[in-house]
Order: sequence, then C-alpha cells, then structure tokens
Amino acid sequence: MKLFETHAHLDLPDFDEDRDALINKCFNSGIDYIINIGFNKETSMNSLELAKKHLHIFATVGYHPHDATDFDAEVVKRLAREKDVLAIGEIGLDYFRNLSPYHVQRDVFANQAHLAVDYDLPVVVHNRDAHQDCYKILKQEGVKDAVFHCFTGDIIFAEQILEAGWMMSFTGAITYAKSDLDDVIRMMPLDRFMIETDCPYLPPHPHRGKRNSPLFLHLVAEKIAQIRECTPKEIAEHSFNNAMRFFRVPPDPVKPAQHKAGKKKQPKKTKR
Repeated sequence: MKLFETHAHLDLPDFDEDRDALINKCFNSGIDYIINIGFNKETSMNSLELAKKHLHIFATVGYHPHDATDFDAEVVKRLAREKDVLAIGEIGLDYFRNLSPYHVQRDVFANQAHLAVDYDLPVVVHNRDAHQDCYKILKQEGVKDAVFHCFTGDIIFAEQILEAGWMMSFTGAITYAKSDLDDVIRMMPLDRFMIETDCPYLPPHPHRGKRNSPLFLHLVAEKIAQIRECTPKEIAEHSFNNAMRFFRVPPDPVKPAQHKAGKKKQPKKTKR
C-alpha cells in the first residue's frame, strides 16, 4: 500500500533515540509522505527543521489550545511563510482538559484561523468536547479547508463538517473496542477523509501501550476497510489522494539548499 501519514509528532523526545532510523524505515515500508505537526513555538520550529532535512516530510505550525496562553502571532506569521509549511495547526479548542481558559482558547483559535485564511493555508483542527464552538469560529473566519484531526464526533457533527466542505481524519483509536465511529466511517464520502497515527500517541490495537509510529498507519486503513467492506489498498489510495489535494503537496518538492531563494508566502491582507 502507498500511504500518507497526515499527522505525526516525530520531533518529540519519544523518538530521540532512533528518529532518523525510524524515518528511513517508514519511507522504505510504504509511507510516501509525512506531515509533522507543530503545536507550540518549539514543536513548530522543530517540525520545520525536520521537514527541511527530509525530502517527503512537511510541517505545520501553530499553537494547540493547551498552549494558547503562550501564543505568539509573530512566530506563526514568520514560520507560515516557509515553503515546507503546508498548514496551520494543530489549533483548536479543548474543553475536556481545559489547560487554558476558554476565552483564551477561543481568541487564539480565531486568530490562527484568520492567519490561515490570510496565508491561504489549510487548517488542522484539534477539537475535544467543543464541536459547535470549533465550527462557529471556522465559519466566522471564513476557513475553506480544514480537517478535524482524530475525529471523535457523532454522525450529526460529521454531517455538519461535510456540509461545510471540511474533512475528517481517523487514528488508531478506531481500532479500540470502545470506538463508536463505525457509522461515521460508513457514511463518509471517500473524497473527504484522511488517516493518521498522531504518533507517539494513540497506538492502534494490538499495539496499545507501545510507542505509536507511522509504521502502524496501515492498521488504520485496514480497520476502515473492514468497516466499509472494501480493501485496505482502496482506503489507502483514497486517503493518499485526499491528503495530496488537501495539503497541496508540490509534485516535485525542492529541499533545502535549493528552495531558500524561492518565493515565500505572503499574507493576502492585513491581519488582526
């Protein structure tokens, strides 16, 4: 299967001992592309450095709701101009752990969604127990391209997302016995979903308790295929094509010595 890992955190300390070896193994095992996700200043910068080092790794930049009180718009603006940055994220709202005040989370999410529109970049959304507030902010800011990463909503919210023109992404959590996403997976259009690991988090069955990695991504495709009664290869192919389109992956990525002189992204209008 040809696979596209759309949400990984390979810059985290969990991978310090074998990062390069693991990445090489991924690319030799059917993983064609990896999106490494930033969630604060440090991880956004580290994701970009990782992307500059590896031909088929790209980065996102942004501040997770847990880090909303540390938000620095200038960091996001600066990093968003880099050619290896393909999205703003992961950003959003988390009312479950609530590690930042609600009003701060909402303000920072809206600000970053606004920046994504300005820089013409898609948005990777973290949403936990905040469905309607996430939806309202994205609509208010005019975000056209968004993916709800690690989707956990019900079928009604899934329909709302699809009606807005956005996408859903699924992790190894769908392999857990307590998962209740089968109906959502059955109803989703095949051009509106992606798969991810969210590694090192959420290892799929039968690897729970271990460090997750893109090497387990095929298990997500296999579970979706089982639910939809089709082949894993079909699911992998649809997810791959959807990810290429959503992240606007350049067909011939230019790395890193050559692209420094390339034209940088510029905001389309004045940002608040």
